[in-house]
Amino acid sequence: MKTKSIELLNKSIGDELSAVHQYMYFHFLCDDMGYDLLASLFKRTAIEEMMHVEKLAERILFLKGEVEMKAFAETKKIHDIKTMLETAAEMETWSAHDYNTFANECSQNSDAVTKKIFEALVEDEERHFDQFEKEMENLQKFGDNYLALQSIEHSKSISSGKATE
Repeated sequence: MKTKSIELLNKSIGDELSAVHQYMYFHFLCDDMGYDLLASLFKRTAIEEMMHVEKLAERILFLKGEVEMKAFAETKKIHDIKTMLETAAEMETWSAHDYNTFANECSQNSDAVTKKIFEALVEDEERHFDQFEKEMENLQKFGDNYLALQSIEHSKSISSGKATE
């Protein structure tokens, strides 16, 4: 029981660390392009993913396992906003799927606490997917105007001295 749970928790840490790296990369690019709303969404999501790593690591340590801090995927160098959002939505879909599977495995191994952790992660990943999906819908509905509005707001903040970072 314990060994399988630690294995699944460490696999999840690797996936979450990959997501943190990818989302921070997207945050940096969106921020540089002046797309404040999208930059903020990617940054907030990366921070939530970091909190997931912490929960997973705490459980591993409780189970007397060794925490493996290895991101599994290379950061994709994507510069197109639509592709960023599609990639993020796909990442969240796969994570939710994996965590559902892991929750079921933990249940079969009589590890209710780890099962609950994975179930909570599914809920977070589905919420992240929903946020990225809404942004894709906005981009589809409003096209480049959607990005232009974000860029204009960014410029207004800078010119008024309200830009914070």
